[in-house]
This record gives sequence, C-alpha cells and structure tokens, in this order.
Amino acid sequence: MEKSNNYLAEEKVGTLMRKYAVPCIISLVVAALYNIVDQIFIANADYLGSYGNAANTVVFPLTVIALAIAVMIGDGCCAFVSLSLGRQKSGDAETGMGNSVVLSVLSGIVLCALYLLFQDAIVRAFGGTVNRETFDYSKEYFFYITLGIPFYMFGQAMNPIIRSDGSPKFAMASTLAGAAANIILDPIFIFAFKWGMMGAAVATVAGQIITAALAVWYLFHTKSVKLTRSGFSLSGRIIGKMIPLGICSFLSQISLVAAMAAINNMIRTYGAEHAIFSQAQYAQIPMAVVGIVMKFFQIVISIVVGMAAGCIPIVGFNIGAGKKDRVKRLFTLLLVCEAAVGAAALLIVELFPRQLIAIFGAANESAYYTDFAVKAFRIYLCMMIFACVNKAAFIFLQAMGRAAASTMLSMVREIVFGVGFALLLPRWFGLDGVLYSMPLSDILTFLISVAVIVSTYRRLSERRIGDNML
Repeated sequence: MEKSNNYLAEEKVGTLMRKYAVPCIISLVVAALYNIVDQIFIANADYLGSYGNAANTVVFPLTVIALAIAVMIGDGCCAFVSLSLGRQKSGDAETGMGNSVVLSVLSGIVLCALYLLFQDAIVRAFGGTVNRETFDYSKEYFFYITLGIPFYMFGQAMNPIIRSDGSPKFAMASTLAGAAANIILDPIFIFAFKWGMMGAAVATVAGQIITAALAVWYLFHTKSVKLTRSGFSLSGRIIGKMIPLGICSFLSQISLVAAMAAINNMIRTYGAEHAIFSQAQYAQIPMAVVGIVMKFFQIVISIVVGMAAGCIPIVGFNIGAGKKDRVKRLFTLLLVCEAAVGAAALLIVELFPRQLIAIFGAANESAYYTDFAVKAFRIYLCMMIFACVNKAAFIFLQAMGRAAASTMLSMVREIVFGVGFALLLPRWFGLDGVLYSMPLSDILTFLISVAVIVSTYRRLSERRIGDNML
C-alpha cells in the first residue's frame, strides 16, 4: 500500500521545513564539497599548488553544466510529483518519475561524449590558456572528471526526486556516502600515490559512483510513488509539464557557467595587464583565487538553495491542495532564515579572509596570493545577504509552479547583470572590475526581488491559487 503525503498539509510548516530543508542543505553542501575538497588537497600539494588550483577553476564550470541539466530534470520532477500528489494524480507522478530516470541517463551519456570530443576547445574557452602549466593540469583533470559525468548527473537528478518521494534523509545519506569516499581517497591518491590532478578526479568520480548506486537501489524501494515499467516510456505530455518546472534550476546553473566563462576570460585578459600578475610565475593567481572565493560562495548558496529546495515538496503539495495560508507562512519563514544565512556568511568573509585562504595552501604561495584573496573575499561577496534573499525568492516561485516568472528573474540576474557587468566593469576598473561585478549584480537584482516578494504575497492572498499550475 502506498504511503500518503497528506502530512505535508497538516504538520506545522516550521517542522516540515526542518524535516525537508536540513537533509537537502546537507546534500547540496556535501555535493559542493566534492569540488572544494579536491581544491583544498590540490592547493596543499606542493607539486600542484596554485597551478592545480587554477586548473580546478577552469574545469569547475564544466561540472556545473552537467549539474544544470541534472537539476533541471530532478527539480522539475520533484515539483511535478509534489503537485501531482497534492491533486491526487498518482499516475502522473509515477510517469514523471520514470521519465526523469530515463532522461538523466541519456543526457549524462550524451554530455560525456561531447566533452570527450571537444576537450581542448572547451578548456581553452574557459580560460585554461593562462599559462602552459594550467592548461596541462586542466586537460588532465577534465578528462577523468568527464568519465564520471553520467554517474554524477544521475545521482544529482535522483536526489530531489528521492526527496519528493518522502525520503529526504536517504537523499542526504547517499550524497554523504559519496563525499566521504572522496575525502578519504583524495589524500591517498594525491599525496601517497602522487597521481596529481588525475588522483583528485578519480577520487571524485569514485564518490559519484557510490551516490549513483545508492540512488538505483532506492528506485526499487520507493514509498509514495510506485515505479512501473510503463513509467519509463517517455511521455511528451508529462515531460512538457515537468521540464518547465525545473528550467529555473537549469538556467540558474547554466547562467552561472556563462558568468564564470566571462570572469575567467576577463581575468586572463586584464591579469595580463596587471603589474604583478602579468609575470608568468604569478599569472595563475587571480584565476585560482577567484575560483576559491566562488567555491566559498557556492557553499553558502548550497545552504540557501537547500533551504528553499527543501520546501518544494511542501509548497507543491499545499498549492495542489489549495492551502494558501500555509504556503504564505512558509514563505515568510524561508525569507527570514535566508537573510540570516547571508548575514552570518558576510561576517565570516569580512572578518576572516586570511584564515579562509590559508585553507587553500596560502603558506606555499607568495604574498601576492594572500593579498589578492583578501581583497577578493571582501569585495566579491560583500552583498551576500541580498544574494541569499534573491535566490530564495526565485526558487519559491518555481515551487509554486510559476516557472516563467522564476526563469525570467534568474536570467536577469545571471545573464544580464552577471555576465554583462563581468564584461563591462573591467574596461574601467581592470582586474578589480571583475570583483565589483558580483555585488553590483546582487544590489540591482534585490530591487527587483522586493517587487517579486510583494507580488507573491498578494498572489497567496487570492481566493484560489491552485488553478492552472499544471
């Protein structure tokens, strides 16, 4: 007998938020740590150092592309399944879950093949030619990471789907298991075996395989949604409803790739004009440092997105059931919590930037490395409170089924502002212009988000909100 999800419309919203958000936060933070752990061990290996760090920064956007496709499928399915269950349409929920499994497998294989075919061109496009050492390390790391792309995408796509089935703790545990393997294997492969960038990548892929294997096991033990053979037959009607609900997640990730590509290339261009970083032995420092700063930001955003994404099944079910007051209370609680996360993170980067960069091998580098890192942390991340609130508003709209509004806002933030300012500001401020692009984007986006938040509250006060969501 299938387990009912009716408790989503009955328990206190604060209790539900803790139940779903905490495992989701842990899952996303741990997923973010895959790449960050690699970078920490690489930075502290004296035979890799900042060259390896810069290579990691070059390859990182390419894993984000894979993540973007995976979360589009996974988050779209999560929202679709939750809305379907809230409307008592279990058949649609079953087909949606089966279709998402097929889509994640096929897309992982296709992306892996494309990466292998165009390896050199891709590495060059993301700034890997800052110097010869960085290019060679980038190619080595990229090749082995690419081999794990199908496993990575499958595991990441299944994570939100498992949450939507009412098992957030299992979703968390599967991600933790893979990350633990990565953390254990990284020092063995990098320091003991001296495998360098290959060792870091192989450790990461091993963890991803473990997470994917656990997801496969879960598919045979689902709770609220029963997978059937017919559910794996692709349905244009279901995919057409499911994918738009995940398109915001896709665009928020893929637009981040566009921003990182712009930033990496501006760093390469204007670093070559800098008095210090134009010298060959220091040329990789700005790219390595900005990559580290972005990784710290990724941890913060993982908490923020985890908190908001954890609410998707709750919001979707209550929207489907017409429980608008519960959705409104949850939105208020979410905004307060997201602002608090941003404030805490802001204090850390403003007060302890030297301690943060020390984790990434500063002791093995020149003073220029630390000095630029301190500046980058304090400038690039100075508007994190706004960034956190912005992200929460976008994801909440997605959970409500307002995919078009969520997508538009995400595109404005990441493409119009994120990429636009990254390309324009360095023309007047040089290398520092890259650092200014982030806070300026967040300020302008926040002004738009205020209007969105007010509009959302008004929408939740309307008499009927469940109509035409699917």
